[in-house]
Amino acid sequence: MIEQNFKQYKPSFELLDQLFEIERKLENIEESNSISRNLNKMKNIFETNLFSSSTSSEMGFIYHNPIGEAYNETRLELEASIAGNLTENLIIKEVIKPIIRYKSGGSTLIARKGVVIVESKK
Repeated sequence: MIEQNFKQYKPSFELLDQLFEIERKLENIEESNSISRNLNKMKNIFETNLFSSSTSSEMGFIYHNPIGEAYNETRLELEASIAGNLTENLIIKEVIKPIIRYKSGGSTLIARKGVVIVESKK
């Protein structure tokens, strides 16, 4: 779900989703250094240069991959589907869409919730 104030940036979020997918696929490729370097440059553009002007501090979007993190219903930055019947000790097993945050100076806001699949840690 895209937070109301950030709906106009949906195309940027779609680009960030694609960067996330490329990054995830790169984990399975040997000698991915040159591709990783380009990916990091693109991420840096979104993170620091997207809204830059001579009078503003660094502003932009960052994404977070919460794979492997603990999950409970108080995590407001995620929409989760539970795999299996157990609902205790949940761990994020798959990330469909990463969490996207708007960064300005030292603070961040949730721009779009992440979409994940969680499963009980057995």
